[in-house]
Amino acid sequence: MAARHIVLRILLVVGVVGLLVASAVGVVLYRYWDGRAVSTVGELSFENPLRIPELEEGRVEDGRRVHELTASAGTTSFKPGLDTPTLGYDGSYLGPTLLMRRGEEVEVRVTNELDEGTTTHWHGMSLPAVADGGPHSPIAPGDTWTPTWTVDQRAATLWYHPHPHEQTEDQVRRGLAGMVIVEDERSDLLPHDYGVDDIPVIVQDRGFAADGAFEEGSAVGTQTGTLGDELLVNGTWDPHLGVTTERVRLRLLNASTARVYDYGFADDRPFLMVASDGGLLETPVPLDRIQLSPGERAEIVVEVEPRERVVLRSFAPDLGLGPLERFEGGDDNFDVLQLRAAADLDPSPEVPGALGDPPDFGPEDAVAERTFRLNGTGEINGESMDPERIDTVVRAGSVERWEIRGDGTAHSFHLHDVQFRVLAVDGDDPPPELSGWKDTVFLRSGIRFDLLVRFSHHADAETPYMYHCHLLRHEDNGMMGQVLVTEDGEGPDRIDAPHEHGG
Repeated sequence: MAARHIVLRILLVVGVVGLLVASAVGVVLYRYWDGRAVSTVGELSFENPLRIPELEEGRVEDGRRVHELTASAGTTSFKPGLDTPTLGYDGSYLGPTLLMRRGEEVEVRVTNELDEGTTTHWHGMSLPAVADGGPHSPIAPGDTWTPTWTVDQRAATLWYHPHPHEQTEDQVRRGLAGMVIVEDERSDLLPHDYGVDDIPVIVQDRGFAADGAFEEGSAVGTQTGTLGDELLVNGTWDPHLGVTTERVRLRLLNASTARVYDYGFADDRPFLMVASDGGLLETPVPLDRIQLSPGERAEIVVEVEPRERVVLRSFAPDLGLGPLERFEGGDDNFDVLQLRAAADLDPSPEVPGALGDPPDFGPEDAVAERTFRLNGTGEINGESMDPERIDTVVRAGSVERWEIRGDGTAHSFHLHDVQFRVLAVDGDDPPPELSGWKDTVFLRSGIRFDLLVRFSHHADAETPYMYHCHLLRHEDNGMMGQVLVTEDGEGPDRIDAPHEHGG
């Protein structure tokens, strides 16, 4: 009898705990979903002029272009009467747009005035591993990090953001990010007057508490990470852009930590996609939608008529999650930015029919094939990130075929230092928007992506590059691996790694 009472008590305790857990989960989901999808369509007045980040061209010292950045904490007024604690480079939120040109040597002096360690990663840039800014390049509070490299890649829209081990989501969410524009003679064929007909569009989702602080608890996805119920564009809430030319080039950057956007215009007008992550497409691609996951970029050119107003919108994205779609933002719609055309528009050049060069390598050049599985929310090939474990070693300059698949939920796969080609999506040819150079690609659950990767000539047997999920909660949970690029394709299984990460 006593044993029976003990068993009954255990069952009662388990049942109560289960109810409490279920209630807690229900409260979180109820706070976010409230029984419906999130939408700001038709709710914005577009009253605020879009902030255009300062274009930082740097200065030339001894033949080297020098940029300086300072990471610091501050407050930013996004909404009237509210101050939000934020982080930024050279300001309270986000950072300047760094302008670089192909072939020049650059130096960036990054000073950390935060009260915590950080790093600065050059997302999409081909450069030596010691300059890449991953978790192996910590910047302690009060220190300055000074990487140098030669810009040796085609014109592209890149960006920079922190990459400290297990702290990336928090620092990016609070505002540490900025754009990098690499120029060459081909990019000048398109609208290229920065801030006039060449516009950065850095999109981030945020939730705001009553006191103005960024809110985490009110907008939580079940698997992908924190999802906000409002948008900031270049740090501007409720923005509009005054357009003075017949055509405008929008450099779209998904700088959110977890949310996927499916961009198009409210009137379904077509636009031309002219570039992906790694630069210009071979030919412009006419589209009316372009879906971008965290870390991805796309350049589009859209035409406007005098005096018209048209809204750039994010429609409900296709996450490939079936019934779970709505809990990861798959039913959400946002008005992003209103374009307001002037009464008289300056003429714009036609978009050329030929833009970028075709690749000079193909599948026949691959010297190795590798398979990577992004499992759940924190593992690649069944293992979580170990800063001292080397997962992959490749030969500098070699071409490899990587098969990537995400299981269980959505993922966004990013590989440092290189731009790759998407050869196939579940055995089929990739859609036109994936035909260009990529460094980040969205993975629907269970869908196989075949990538053709050519590694750069930057060899280093001691400092690795990263590959990881760019849903930053997943990255911080350990969904990241390390690849060494060496002269002969040989290298150690273990390395020494910093443990304190600068603070």
